[in-house]
Amino acid sequence: MRDYDAVTAFLGEWGLFQRLIFFLLSASIIPNGFNGLSIVFLAGTPEHRCAVPRGANLSGEWLNASIPLELRDGRAAPSRCRRYRLAALANFSALGLRPGSDVELETLEQEPCLDGWEYSRDVYRSTIVTEWNLVCDNDWKGPLSTSLFFVGVLLGSFISGQVSDKFGRKNVLFATLAMQTGFSFIQVFSTSWEMFSVLFLLVGMGQISNYVAAFVLGTEILGKSIRVLFCTLGVCIFYAIGYMLLPLFAYFIRDWRMLLLALTLPGLLCIPLWWVIPESPRWLISQGRFQEAEDILRKAAKTNGITAPDVILDPSELQDVNSQKQQTYTILDLMRTRNILTITIMSVLIWMIISVGYFGLSLDTPNLHGDVYVNCFLSAVIEVPAYTISWLLLRNLPRRYSMAAALFLGGCVLLFIQLVPAHLRALSIFLVMAGKFGITSAFSMVYVYTAELYPTVVRNMGVGASSMASRLGSILSPYFVYLGAYDRFLPYILMGSLTVLSGILTLFLPESYGMPLPDTIDQMLLVKGLEYRPASGSTRDSKEEEENPEILKSTAF
Repeated sequence: MRDYDAVTAFLGEWGLFQRLIFFLLSASIIPNGFNGLSIVFLAGTPEHRCAVPRGANLSGEWLNASIPLELRDGRAAPSRCRRYRLAALANFSALGLRPGSDVELETLEQEPCLDGWEYSRDVYRSTIVTEWNLVCDNDWKGPLSTSLFFVGVLLGSFISGQVSDKFGRKNVLFATLAMQTGFSFIQVFSTSWEMFSVLFLLVGMGQISNYVAAFVLGTEILGKSIRVLFCTLGVCIFYAIGYMLLPLFAYFIRDWRMLLLALTLPGLLCIPLWWVIPESPRWLISQGRFQEAEDILRKAAKTNGITAPDVILDPSELQDVNSQKQQTYTILDLMRTRNILTITIMSVLIWMIISVGYFGLSLDTPNLHGDVYVNCFLSAVIEVPAYTISWLLLRNLPRRYSMAAALFLGGCVLLFIQLVPAHLRALSIFLVMAGKFGITSAFSMVYVYTAELYPTVVRNMGVGASSMASRLGSILSPYFVYLGAYDRFLPYILMGSLTVLSGILTLFLPESYGMPLPDTIDQMLLVKGLEYRPASGSTRDSKEEEENPEILKSTAF
């Protein structure tokens, strides 16, 4: 009996076929980078104040004094949501009274912005905020749009794996790419905030589904030595490249509809990939479609300039693990023993906190000092060294201390921001980027670490439950940013404190680096406190297990 890797070993590890699959699937992730965080610019909130209609019959002095001042960031600034009652100002203006000298402005009655708002066009020409007045009493709608996108991601996470198992990786990849591109295009013509938000939810469903399909397709086609590289650096770096392109698009296109159209059209470039990227031979074999799988392998051999064997797939010799009857496990098995329950609770909390920190800092870039486009670009660029460092740490150092160090770095620098003097704006931005670096590194490492903590029989469910918690964290993250409207440092204090807490929790997880991974729930009984004691006679090396496609598939959820 031979497994799939042994059957396809004649193809080699890094031929032209593998390089094409690696780079084309990674490139298909680029649109996810600029679509996933496009809301930073689509829902940007410019400076605004109450509009005063031309027919208000106010003199120039009273027109300039019609907006009360309020303390913001330690400085007096015009109110964004209130104005002095225009009827009273018109009477004072008609009587020839002067504001400040004849009339004490602080004693005047105020009213909300009954005639709409005036928006600054220094940064944005138009956004969904300016189009549908998502400010003041309606300022909760902007974060809700972002949360609805992540609700779509949550729903897509539920269905993407099952759909790709039934209909094939390639079919789902291109169907959901079309879904993401199509609904984004329809969004351009949104006539209301409600329509925009519902479509944004559907875009979120398509985005995570094509991400998962590309991830799984790559892990199943690529060989052992390239698989881990694809899952850690390939997918993540190309996502970061897409994220870096976002502020570049937004800088030159300041209108939200035209920006969304420009971000949508690159999805059409994926259409020719249908004739280049094959279906997963592993999936075809699992469906009993051996001839189709063999045709793909022969084309791959031809691309690599290799002569394929006369018979590649012999159903009588190929080991089919899917045909073996195994015990069925449920989500309740994650709570069967004290050890698994403890790991599950801690993993859920850690994933949720990391997700809040990552998306909170990514969405908060418009609120930083300085140019919003430069800050967003820096937030994207910092992810490249973060992913690279996390990959090196995973290869060479213990998981527990590596992740805890990254989380402590991310959390502590966020807590220090409130101590930075107001005039040292560059230092504040540096600390925010250092926090993003630490949290992004931890986000990259937590996938592999969590997969290694669970036994094989419940590994997919364990990582899946943790990943679902991260989706909940992303749904909450816009509201952490929203708190900045009340106190500029409050989001950093909350995210920093929670990130430090997650670093402390990580220290109480067992170490998995260099340890044989548990197969069964019974083997988890060997995990006590901070120590991991492998069963005698267990010989599997964790690095070999990392290369198991079943483990890698679980990390996509």
